[in-house]
Amino acid sequence: MSAIARIGAVADKEFRQLSRDRITFGMVVMLPLIYLLLFGYAINPMVRDLPIGIVDLSGSAAVRAITEQVRVTQVVDIVATYATPAEAEAALIAGEVRAVLVFPHNLTQRLASGDVVAQWMVDGSDTMIGNALLGLREMPLQLEAGVPVGAYGPRKPSFEVALFFNPERRSAVNIVPGLAAITLTMTMILFTSVALVREREHGNLELLITTPIHPLELMIGKLLPYVLAGLVQLVIILGLGSVLFSVAFQGSLVHLGVVTVLFIVANLALGLLISTIAQTQMQAMQLTIFVLLPSVLLSGFMFPYEAMPVAAQYIAEVLPATHFMRLIRGVFLRGADSMQLLPDVLWLAAFTAIMLAIATHRFTKTLD
Repeated sequence: MSAIARIGAVADKEFRQLSRDRITFGMVVMLPLIYLLLFGYAINPMVRDLPIGIVDLSGSAAVRAITEQVRVTQVVDIVATYATPAEAEAALIAGEVRAVLVFPHNLTQRLASGDVVAQWMVDGSDTMIGNALLGLREMPLQLEAGVPVGAYGPRKPSFEVALFFNPERRSAVNIVPGLAAITLTMTMILFTSVALVREREHGNLELLITTPIHPLELMIGKLLPYVLAGLVQLVIILGLGSVLFSVAFQGSLVHLGVVTVLFIVANLALGLLISTIAQTQMQAMQLTIFVLLPSVLLSGFMFPYEAMPVAAQYIAEVLPATHFMRLIRGVFLRGADSMQLLPDVLWLAAFTAIMLAIATHRFTKTLD
């Protein structure tokens, strides 16, 4: 047999093996397709439709004209009104809005004198959002009839901008807690996705079958050591981030611990589900990458969530990383508590319960 024939035989054997490995073969097709769709449609560095609130302390008819001109920029989407700046600040902390436009009591006088007409209260923890709203500071305003003559024509500046939580606009403030979310996503899913696969490859599943352990007990037992490992990772990232990059911790350790444990357990449960699907450790790692990629791109870590198309936002809402990104930035940077962020907390809890139930069911079938 010639060298070419031997090479062809080996290549044919590898191709047949690859075609039988449905997960690996699927990744060959799906990864470039997902990359193309994500970067072509979902990823948009242009900030659009940021949810904002309005505080009108003036009662002036000019407020409607000004807010309409702000709205048509398409940078913001007015979703709420608040009676006082204190209520607006609470909404910023809770993550209900990204910014609030506050109109003062003396708006009419400011219009007549050509002074700054209102102030933006901005969640500056995300520098891309802060920069987008800073761009509205000097936008020209043309007011309706009935406003004093001195208010007509372009204004410079039109607004004041107060950046909350990150007035220096340092990118590290946003990146450090976000990096904790991405790191925990990768490591927690990877650790547990190979757990049962490793047991199967080493022949330990046969030993587990002979024990009286319940599948759910096995799942919980598999999770517990990794919860501690995840907390250690969190301490390393946030602790060193605070020391090296001066990222100040604004919230409560108790609330940070609660939301982090929920996120860790959610990822571990997802990893266990993957371990019941994958037949080899290589397949488990491939499926982990399949989850990690959209978690990095769609969770709000790299690009603003609001800038993504609606279809991408629906996908992002399924990912635990999206919800934890809001939670950890809310608790760590804005000083929010878990009750203010309750929808994301409840979603992580429900996700964990569903993943554990499915993984337990699949593992029971494996034992049978």
